[in-house]
Amino acid sequence: MPVSFIMKRDGRIVEFDPRKITNAIYKAIQAVKGEDGKLAADLSAQVVAIIEERFKDKIPSVEDVQDIVEQVLIKNGYDAVAKAYILYRHQRTELRERKKLLGVTDDLKLSLNAITILERRYLLKDEAGRVVETPSQMFRRVARAIAEVDAIYDKSADIDAVEEEFYRVMAGLEFLPNSPTLMNAGTDIGQLSACFVLPVGDSIEEIFDALKYMALIHKSGGGTGFSFSRLRPRGDVVKSTMGVASGPVSFMRVFDVATDVIKQGGRRRGANMGILRVDHPDIIEFITAKEREGVLANFNISVAVTDEFMDAVENDKYYSLINPRNGAVVRRLRARDIFDLIATAAWKTGDPGLIFLDEINRRNPTPHVGVIESTNPCGEVPLLPYESCNLGSINLSRMVRDGDVDWEKLRRTVRTAVHFLDNVIDANRYPIPQIEEATKANRKIGLGVMGFAEMLIKLGVPYDSEEAVAAAEKVMSFISEEARKKSAELGEERGSFPNFPGSIWEKTGYKAMRNATVTSIAPTGTISIIAGTSSGIEPLFAVAFVRNVMGTQLFEVNSVFEQISKERGFYSTDLIVKISKTGSVQGLSEVPEDVKRIFRTALEISPEWHVRIQAAFQKYTDNAVAKTVNLPPDATVDDVRRIFMMAWRLKCKGITVYRYGSRSEQVLVVGGLQAAGTAAAPTPPPYTQAPDEYAGECPKGVCPF
Repeated sequence: MPVSFIMKRDGRIVEFDPRKITNAIYKAIQAVKGEDGKLAADLSAQVVAIIEERFKDKIPSVEDVQDIVEQVLIKNGYDAVAKAYILYRHQRTELRERKKLLGVTDDLKLSLNAITILERRYLLKDEAGRVVETPSQMFRRVARAIAEVDAIYDKSADIDAVEEEFYRVMAGLEFLPNSPTLMNAGTDIGQLSACFVLPVGDSIEEIFDALKYMALIHKSGGGTGFSFSRLRPRGDVVKSTMGVASGPVSFMRVFDVATDVIKQGGRRRGANMGILRVDHPDIIEFITAKEREGVLANFNISVAVTDEFMDAVENDKYYSLINPRNGAVVRRLRARDIFDLIATAAWKTGDPGLIFLDEINRRNPTPHVGVIESTNPCGEVPLLPYESCNLGSINLSRMVRDGDVDWEKLRRTVRTAVHFLDNVIDANRYPIPQIEEATKANRKIGLGVMGFAEMLIKLGVPYDSEEAVAAAEKVMSFISEEARKKSAELGEERGSFPNFPGSIWEKTGYKAMRNATVTSIAPTGTISIIAGTSSGIEPLFAVAFVRNVMGTQLFEVNSVFEQISKERGFYSTDLIVKISKTGSVQGLSEVPEDVKRIFRTALEISPEWHVRIQAAFQKYTDNAVAKTVNLPPDATVDDVRRIFMMAWRLKCKGITVYRYGSRSEQVLVVGGLQAAGTAAAPTPPPYTQAPDEYAGECPKGVCPF
């Protein structure tokens, strides 16, 4: 009589699935002798036959089944496979014990690092600090809270069905919303957005209003962007007190200290974007503000440059500095001198980046409402004053089947994600009324991607290739088209965003549009760790490395590399240890050349390819694209100049670089790689190392996770 059920370790009774036995044996065979699917199926059939004989009248436990698997492997003479299976079983037991120490029941079989982060930031806890939900219960909490919004628009809506749809894409790690949504949906906090822009006016009252609003946003888990360009320059007159102004940079320090104190409620690191126009009189002080390490540590900073300025750089002309208080020209500077200063500062420290104001406003969906002056902390969402935006990312690594993109699955996931993110706007509890008003007037959402690097690897496409650029354009144009279709449908059903009349959508012929923007490419940070994939559109930062988790150093290997190496028979523990020393497979004789080609890491990819991939995604993205151009330690200031100019010419909305070793506190340290040209260079460790919350985005450690 067939066995129908099996008892899990926690006592739950679930359906017996023989395919799991076949899969476990298959993995053990792969680890020893390469792929042999038929052998795994034959051995699995023997295991099932014994289970059905021994457990006619009772339910077997997981341990019972695993014992029988070992017996069958040994009986058939596969001692090495049995050893691999026993080792895997031991590792899984050890992993479960480590998770127990965290007080988390992992019902989705996530990585230890994912569970560590979930316990620290996401899973609900009682008053004593004990975790009171599992990962699947977290996704269920979020799915329910966001699905309930449907009832606002349709009293007969099947909320249970919508909840199940939202739960499925999250628990399946196909789509995840930004961190505040996972943290706060269905809780008393209820603040679900990650990105905010606050105006900073030229008075003490307006400056400290912005500071107060920032504190409220950080407390609830959001990040903030500011343009300080409206503040009068240092030394300018203050008529009300007959004193002199201290300038934008001095006030940025006040915001920085406040952020350090708040620490975003202890759940997310404080993060800000500080922007100053290139024609502000204090621009030189701003460009060099972060040259001393530790200054403005909670800020990314970017210079807002115009086409006029970039043209002046190209043609070696002068440009004017303008006092924002009265519009007076106070000085003229050679554009190339300032451009060189920006490039030199970025080469030294990773700051500042550039944002291209004219390109941003050419693509502003609501120009009749206002001019965009700032972005969120990582630059992927240009926003009007008081606007917020909620983000989410599709896991492209899970959109590949049989060596090709599963376009139908991607279409379904995009449509579900747009529905989800639009609902978040209504489920949200906003920190202040001005933000709720501005956000609901435009209803901006930012659907992006993660796992792009892994998708390319599964397709057999090198990141630094024309094929990768074409793949980036194809997949993002598809996502954009489907997202806009879904938003237009929601606009027909629920009504367009209130500022739709006069928007670019109305002018280009759309009858309705629910959201003023639908797409954005963010650095996915911790959600990509939860999803078990590469961050955003970044290349892999290491194929194998040492991760610092729970005070313990653990080897971590990219799962796609592990699968390929086992399938092709060159996997070994010694190989993983060897790769972990540098994070790279280049120069290793054990790794086939075609595998080396698709597993180049961020520092092994020339800067031009980084920029071209960013530009390919930007071409089909409503908001902006957050990406870091990682540079090796021997990169030059001229390399930075070329990158900045290339990004402007390719119509990126912003650009950020980071030269390895230019900060002593960078989060990624490559084994054996000595940084050059800076006193801040870390001593290279024997292995490539990363902390538990690093996923491959900003190695300087300033980006919010």
